[in-house]
Amino acid sequence: MGWNQKSRMNFSLLLPSLLGISLLWPCLPATENSKTEKVKHSAGPHLRVKRGWMWNQFFVPEEMNRTSYRIGQLRSDLDNGNNSFQYKLLGAEAGSIFVIDERTGDIYARQKLDREERSLYTLRAQVIDTTTGRAVEPESEFVIRVSDINDNEPKFLDEPYEAIVPEMSPEGTLVIQVTASDADDPSSGNNARLLYSLLRGQPYFSIEPTTGVIRISSKMDRELQDEYWVIIQAKDMLGLPGALSGTTSVLIKLSDVNDNKPIFKESLYRLTVSESAPTGTSIGKIMAYDNDIGENAEMDYSIEEDDSQTFDIITNNETQEGIVILKKKVDFEHQNHYGIRAKVKNRHVDEKLMKYHAEASTTFIKVQVEDDDEPPVFLFPYYIFEIFEGSPHGSFVGVVSATDPDQRNSPIGYSVTRSKVFSIDDNGTIIATNPLDREISAWYNLSVTATEKYNVQQISAVPVYVQVLNINDHAPEFSEYYETFVCENAASGQVIQTISAVDRDESVEDHHFYFNLSVEDAKNSSFTIMDNQDNTAVILTNRTGFSLQEEPVFYISILIADNGIPSLTSTNTLTIYICDCDDNGSTQTCSNKDLMLSLGFRTEIIIAILISIMIIFGFIFLILGLKQQRKQTLFPEKGEDFRENIFRYDDEGGGEEDTEAFDIAELRSSTIMRERRTRKVPAAEIRSLYRQSLQVGPDSAIFRKFILEKLEEANTDPCAPPFDSLQTYAFEGTGSLAGSLSSLGSAVSDQDENYDYLNELGPRFKRLACMFGSAMQSNY
Repeated sequence: MGWNQKSRMNFSLLLPSLLGISLLWPCLPATENSKTEKVKHSAGPHLRVKRGWMWNQFFVPEEMNRTSYRIGQLRSDLDNGNNSFQYKLLGAEAGSIFVIDERTGDIYARQKLDREERSLYTLRAQVIDTTTGRAVEPESEFVIRVSDINDNEPKFLDEPYEAIVPEMSPEGTLVIQVTASDADDPSSGNNARLLYSLLRGQPYFSIEPTTGVIRISSKMDRELQDEYWVIIQAKDMLGLPGALSGTTSVLIKLSDVNDNKPIFKESLYRLTVSESAPTGTSIGKIMAYDNDIGENAEMDYSIEEDDSQTFDIITNNETQEGIVILKKKVDFEHQNHYGIRAKVKNRHVDEKLMKYHAEASTTFIKVQVEDDDEPPVFLFPYYIFEIFEGSPHGSFVGVVSATDPDQRNSPIGYSVTRSKVFSIDDNGTIIATNPLDREISAWYNLSVTATEKYNVQQISAVPVYVQVLNINDHAPEFSEYYETFVCENAASGQVIQTISAVDRDESVEDHHFYFNLSVEDAKNSSFTIMDNQDNTAVILTNRTGFSLQEEPVFYISILIADNGIPSLTSTNTLTIYICDCDDNGSTQTCSNKDLMLSLGFRTEIIIAILISIMIIFGFIFLILGLKQQRKQTLFPEKGEDFRENIFRYDDEGGGEEDTEAFDIAELRSSTIMRERRTRKVPAAEIRSLYRQSLQVGPDSAIFRKFILEKLEEANTDPCAPPFDSLQTYAFEGTGSLAGSLSSLGSAVSDQDENYDYLNELGPRFKRLACMFGSAMQSNY
């Protein structure tokens, strides 16, 4: 739409002077003849021309307490007051936050405005002529700015505050910086300019007013107070009247420094130790106190004065106690009390703090030794005695001695543990109870026990070593068994054997043996001996030619003497076998053949083999005999009489004492099949059968048939084992003359039976005779 002078209209904006509302209004483009629009607001009329447009601005104060209040007026210069113009407000907030009086052009805010939420609103305005319905002026945009007021107090956003600072820190040491924020406009006066002050915390702390830095203003000792609560206040408007404020709390903790040395609370400790306590025993504790904590309170204890070097102190790292231990054993009889001085110092000390630890704290410890009943003490830790072998019973070996270290000086008893060769008396004298042989045992290790007679529980032992000294009681002998062979055609002077000797005795010097033939062999010997002077000798032939048939074996006696004192001589027999040698006459070949013969058929070996063979055959015959016995008939023949070992009775008669033999000839005379018989039996027949045996052998034909049937079953059984087995068959027999004694087959009553025969059975059946005899019959 084009504009010209005739159509040009001007807005006049009237604002109340008390409101801080700013309205920016772009007006019509100005021409050379156009008038400049006037804007009225609280600061007075302002004219603002920019590129031919007129801009107007509202300034609205926030935090108005009314729900609807006037913030300004829009008015066109063309409005002559005839109420023909209609003012319209357009935009997102029009109608909701801002409304306009269409007749007067007054703009109202319908709700409370908060600059911290929104500080700028952009709206559009339009003026319409109600008579023509046409816009008097084109739609134009303007801005409403919300001006700031001091409606927000300072706030500390990083709460809670906590700081740690070492104790004894110098003045001016930085502790922590606190910062508050104010939501008001920092460019609007002093609304957001803050000042910090200390409400609580003097005189130990101070704060910088503009930065909020907290510093130490005086030294503090953690051992007196280890934490402080400081209250900080922040005020806006530089603390001027009407300013708002906020507070926060700061917890300041003091960290420990090693400014205290450990100190003994006790200047004297009294401890006791038993004289029987082993080394390393804890005898007591000492304790120093340090006001510091953690690593600064760790301490080390040590001995400062202990001339005896008997005790030591170690530190318990958990409890920081000093443990006094026994470094070496104490003896009440030697020294019954000790005095030592101990000191303590911190383990970790900074060089800057050495002034606090110039002199270590010390304490004195008195140690009292308690007397215990100690076991006997031997004069020596071990004893070594010597005795010659072969010494007679009761020979003296040596003396051991032990004493009671206690003041009462108990008498001592001695004993030798597990020894049948030595014994000891109450004086500690050891004697030999049996002859000793060095060649059997050259040393004896004994354990001698000493026991207090006042307290037999106090026992101690000492090792005793007895060495058996050698005497020349064993003559030398051949070092091995020699079997010498010589050929029949051996020449005179031929060496046939080299011999050596051994002596079980111990010699101070090296053994030296002398070899000679016995007197008899020296005169009439076919062999001679030559001593090599090196404990060996050689046997030589003394003639030419030997006969295997005439003299197959020669026995020569060789005398061997030693160099002992006195010298001992033994006689040793050398067996020489004559051999039929080969054409070369080699002794080696002859010796090998006879050696094999001797090894294979020596008499001892042959005898041992024969005995073994006899034992084996005897064992075989024994097994065969047992098997033959088991193959006998499993049941005895009928003709055998078992009266001597088996007794059977029909009655309750005399028992084992009644040994009268039964006549069983009647039972064996014929085989009668057992028939079922009635209970009623004549009395005369009962009297003749009551003493007959029920045992009767099986019929031979029936039994033979039964066995053959079982044998056939076993032979045809595919699961039967192939080896011999014992099978037992039970055969009841063909019956008995006595018949059945069971009452199951009784068909008649016992009323007609006569029991008088019971009187004839003797006194044992008297009671039954009275019950069932004639008296009973008379009752019927």
